[in-house]
Amino acid sequence: MEYNKPKIGITLGDIAGIGPEVAIKVLQNPIVEQLCIPIIIGEYSTVKYYTNLLLPDRQIQIIDTPEDVVSDPHSIQLLDLKNIQFTSVRLGKVNQECGRASLDYIRAGVDWCLGKKLDALVTGPIHKEAVQMAGIGAPGHTEFLANLCRTSEVRMLLVVNHLRAIHVTTHMSLRKALDFVKTERILETIRFGKKALKDLGTNRQKIAVAGLNPHASEGGLFGTEELDQITPAIELASSEGIDIHGPIPPDTVFHRMNKKEFDLVIALYHDQGHIPLKLIGFDSGVNITVGLPIIRTSVDHGTAFDIAGQLKANSVSMFKAIQLANVIANAQNLDKTRLVN
Repeated sequence: MEYNKPKIGITLGDIAGIGPEVAIKVLQNPIVEQLCIPIIIGEYSTVKYYTNLLLPDRQIQIIDTPEDVVSDPHSIQLLDLKNIQFTSVRLGKVNQECGRASLDYIRAGVDWCLGKKLDALVTGPIHKEAVQMAGIGAPGHTEFLANLCRTSEVRMLLVVNHLRAIHVTTHMSLRKALDFVKTERILETIRFGKKALKDLGTNRQKIAVAGLNPHASEGGLFGTEELDQITPAIELASSEGIDIHGPIPPDTVFHRMNKKEFDLVIALYHDQGHIPLKLIGFDSGVNITVGLPIIRTSVDHGTAFDIAGQLKANSVSMFKAIQLANVIANAQNLDKTRLVN
């Protein structure tokens, strides 16, 4: 029914890139309006530019708060922050003001989610250099969201169809990441992963832990991390009733998940999870931040400055991000209903 559809905020990301294009282009798909009430969080002149090109029959409805929004497939609902002018932007160029504006959209979306005015937030791509120039105060999008929500521990979950990888570490050097491959952090990541699978509605929750070293160290031949840190975490998770397996050599574990032997892989560092999933589904990946007090999904592609403004951007990742935000929102609402009953 209409009133049950979640209200989902969609941030434009860096407007010098493809974020605004995919945010408007995804609204061409009628399934989006069937799933949720989409609300663009951005700036009017930018939204107007892409609406004229992609959805010229739609009206832009400017609203003051998500509480005012009703579902209307003939209009685009916009929370206009009035924080930048599209005519002043050079497409495809790093710009501090674009970085600042993209951070404003995220802050607003988080505030409305924390205030229960939005059910979920879907974020467009930001440019790392631009937001660093604008003073993000965090290594990346995930960490910035955690700071805004005053959450100390979050994890990045990458989803490509039936493939899922949750990361023990993300935006840090590989040398530093190795120091974070510790039993307690791995165990906490496994727990985050189990909850994420529940939120995504997976009936089976079979989790694999990737090894760190070649061949998962061959019993200590190529390193001791598997024996000293990873296996103890697996044993503790198993004692909690989690269906957990590993450590499994990282060069085979994703193949086995692709064959549907596992529902989730615990990746020990950023590229260990990102490379195989992006190889399989570069245009359809979704990034979910697990551990926040709000629902946040995101496209798993960048700003693509090289094609900005050319209307060549693929909106599949944005559509998948909205789909998954809707799934999680509905699952959490169902859990709340069960508690009340």
